[in-house]
Amino acid sequence: MKQLYSFIKKEFYHILRDKTTILILLLMPIIQIILFGFALTTEVRNTNVAILIPANDVLANELAARIDASSYFNIVEQIHTKSDIQAVFRDARAKLVIVFENDFSKNLMQLGVSHIQLIADATDPNAATSFSFYASNIIQNYQHDLAHQAFIPGTITPEVKMLYNPQMKGAFNFVPGVLGMILILICAMMTSIAIVREKEMGTMEVLLVSPMKPLYTILSKIAPYFVLSCVNFTTIILLSVFVLKVPIAGSFASLVFVSLLYIFVALALGLLISTLTTTQVSAMLISGMGLMIPVMLLSGMIFPIENMPLPLQLLSTIVPARWYIAAVKSVMIQGLGFSSILREVLILSLMATVLVAVSMKKFKVRLE
Repeated sequence: MKQLYSFIKKEFYHILRDKTTILILLLMPIIQIILFGFALTTEVRNTNVAILIPANDVLANELAARIDASSYFNIVEQIHTKSDIQAVFRDARAKLVIVFENDFSKNLMQLGVSHIQLIADATDPNAATSFSFYASNIIQNYQHDLAHQAFIPGTITPEVKMLYNPQMKGAFNFVPGVLGMILILICAMMTSIAIVREKEMGTMEVLLVSPMKPLYTILSKIAPYFVLSCVNFTTIILLSVFVLKVPIAGSFASLVFVSLLYIFVALALGLLISTLTTTQVSAMLISGMGLMIPVMLLSGMIFPIENMPLPLQLLSTIVPARWYIAAVKSVMIQGLGFSSILREVLILSLMATVLVAVSMKKFKVRLE
């Protein structure tokens, strides 16, 4: 028993020496329960809505106020013509546009029927179905209240239109998300492990004292994964277009450019992870679990970001996949041009610059 105790004690010392691994093992469950507890929800909350409403229409304004008062919707903008609808979706100012017909109140009281058009951004078909259903329920409840309280027995007919994805194909939302997750995992995880493997085996120092410059050594490590990521990108796009029938509605050049930029960001992230870890286990935990969970939960890949609490929404801004997936949806699904993804490109460029600067500085400090 004394020998067993000694060996157990030795193993504890061995584990406790690796402070990075201990920190990950103890901190990761806390992070996971918070993310899964608050981000893992299919409810629709705080969906931004734009409305096209007749001037001085009492009933239309009452219904709009009721929609805005619900926890599901926030009316953020009032548009004036139908030509403004495309601009609202293009600039991502709203996910739903509610169009009231002219003479809404008059038609309801005199003709007994009025029409409302619900135009939803169906790039995420599940979310579009949910908030269209919630909006229709609010309209029906308002109609019921009018009949019993104001004695206006009219019918309000909502007409739902799914923009960008009228057939409600799940692949339209699935493809950009999977593309973002695969690229960042291959680039970041494989790059960090490849460099840490050299450090763990003691061969990195040999490479650095060779005639080749340290920068060239690092580039030689990450170049194969850049090529593999480009191959994966090409494969996923070909399968998406020819097998899943997801069209590239916008500029293919813009899609390629933002994808190459995203790959570079992921490579820089892997390089940073490699400077912060000394073992392959630590690198795998950080780049695998540490990246996969935020990408799946905080990027908008599965769950809408606007449904999350404000702290998680703010946290999602540092997840590169959030901006890449949004850019891919804008170009590939909505058919928008490069100007529409300029914000995403600038944010990813800033991330790449910061990651490269920090990781190169840390790399030099740790290997001198």
